[in-house]
Amino acid sequence: MSKLFSFSGTDDFCPGGSMYPNPKESSLFLSLGRHVDVYFPSRKRSRISAPFVFSGERFELKKPSIEVLPDECLFEIFRRLPGGQERSSCACVSKRWLTIVSNIRSDEISDNKTTQALDLNYESTDKKGGDVSEVEDEDVAGGYLSRSLEGKKATDVRLAAIAVGTAGRGGLGKLFIRGSNSSRGVTTVGLRAISRGCPSLRVLSLWNLATVGDDGLCEIAEGCHQLQKLDLCHCPAITNESLLALAKGCPGLTDLTIEGCANIGNEGIQAIARRCPNLKSVSIKDCALLGDQGIASLLTSTSYSLSKLKLQALNITDVSLAVIGHYGKAVTDLSLTSLPNVTEKGFWVMGNGHGLQKLKSFTVKACCGVTDLGLEAIGKGCPNLKQFCLRKCAFLSDNGLVSFAKAAGSLESLELEECHWVTQFGLFGSLINCGAKFKSISLVNCLGIKDLNVGLPPLPPCESLRSLSICNCRGFGDASLAALGKLCPQLQNVELSGLHGITDVGFFPLLESCEAGLVKVNLSGCPNLGNKVVCKMADLHGWTLEMLNLDGCKISDAGLVAIAENCQLLSDLDVSKCTITDSGIAALALSNLINLQILSVSGCNLVSDKSLPSLGKLGQTLLGLNLQQCKAISSGAVDLLVEQLWRCDILF
Repeated sequence: MSKLFSFSGTDDFCPGGSMYPNPKESSLFLSLGRHVDVYFPSRKRSRISAPFVFSGERFELKKPSIEVLPDECLFEIFRRLPGGQERSSCACVSKRWLTIVSNIRSDEISDNKTTQALDLNYESTDKKGGDVSEVEDEDVAGGYLSRSLEGKKATDVRLAAIAVGTAGRGGLGKLFIRGSNSSRGVTTVGLRAISRGCPSLRVLSLWNLATVGDDGLCEIAEGCHQLQKLDLCHCPAITNESLLALAKGCPGLTDLTIEGCANIGNEGIQAIARRCPNLKSVSIKDCALLGDQGIASLLTSTSYSLSKLKLQALNITDVSLAVIGHYGKAVTDLSLTSLPNVTEKGFWVMGNGHGLQKLKSFTVKACCGVTDLGLEAIGKGCPNLKQFCLRKCAFLSDNGLVSFAKAAGSLESLELEECHWVTQFGLFGSLINCGAKFKSISLVNCLGIKDLNVGLPPLPPCESLRSLSICNCRGFGDASLAALGKLCPQLQNVELSGLHGITDVGFFPLLESCEAGLVKVNLSGCPNLGNKVVCKMADLHGWTLEMLNLDGCKISDAGLVAIAENCQLLSDLDVSKCTITDSGIAALALSNLINLQILSVSGCNLVSDKSLPSLGKLGQTLLGLNLQQCKAISSGAVDLLVEQLWRCDILF
């Protein structure tokens, strides 16, 4: 028999009346919403017809006999009930009964044969004269149900109700708990109920639970042996003891995420690595006690299974990178962020370890150890690398970027953010020297990018590049844009946002050079681009253009007229903070070619209620309409639009 725990709370019977003033009040255990786990009956009557007894010269209140039974007797009764629905109904009676029912393990539930053998009356009596058929047990642990508790809803009582309610409906497979109730938060009591009632649990996520400690995780390890994915974030009371228990009880663990758990260190990670041979994904962030020993054990023990590894804000050194480079034989996705003790030597050794042959995606953020030497070694040591992202790498220069582009023959996508030593020469050099598979390049907030003052010699075109993104690079101007247009004739997706240095003159060469036809164009935050660019773009690329963002550009009604007449495939248009008027909206509505699905005119103060008929006509195809900060449009007009365009999401 399970060891029962005590639970304080009211469990009195209410003869002849409702258990609560409002039996369907949403605060009772669980809300009666779409996913009801335990149902509360509207009334409950005492089974004792004479609640008073005469003793001497006075009447005394007699406690209902069912409440006299000890927990052990009730436990034996509940575990012999024929199915999950019956146990769920009993759990609705009181917190005491819920506590007892939620402590029944699935292996402690008597099967139907045992229950019938113990109940001779039931076995031999059939008023209709037929045979007594065996009722199927409803507690099938399929594990496909999912439950989520957040904030004040995260309590032990709700977890107990979930454990009981899901048992008879396929079993709980995923449980997410975010935050905690300040007065009655999740503790070992709630996790014990989940452990005993939900053996089919496969995914468990715990966030910001200061009241959950090792005892709760040990309960999960003892009862949920099918657990595959575990997410522990900001649970300060959890230590290595929890991981030791989970490693022993849940050997099928495949995904592990640990973040902000200050008491977890090398011992716990080593235990997981030794006992979980199928571990495929590991993410560890901000765990001060974890060092090289834990990472080394993780890589050496899971050398042929671990495919995704993310390490952030850890005190590891070059030793860990060397181990990754040698033993990461199955790693396909690698992310290294904010590792202050890692130097140039670590990245160089990792690249020359020849173990990252399967690496496809690599992200490095805020690591001062990234230099030209290490970057070239990574390019040579990762022959199948396709996506590479570098952010806040202060010591990377043009030479390292060009050397990497030459070595990484399989590279498809390159992202650079806040790499201030990279200039135009690094950008053009990487485009010239990249392989035939290179498709996308992105530069964000790279202050070293400045407009060219000298002309470039004729350069071989980069025929493979399809996507170009340059955002918030203040020095980028017309000369660089014109050169890029000639260098990349097969561009289809262009994003040039937050660039004050480009004008219509610089953008024309790019429009004229693109042979494949532009599909997606984002020019938001470029105040010096106007109607001429839009008219030229609509004329040359209207037959392929699907998305156009002109937020903050100098666009008027003339631009909208050109779009309406030429862009027959356009489905997403953003002209926020432009000088368009009701006439421009009318031009869009009168067009027989355009079929917009998303339209944003946010901040267009010249668009008024007069556009209501035009917007109504456009609404035949619209799924999203943004009218925020349109001061000339009244709330009454918006109400009419909401009523008319019932298929469209309208922001106002």
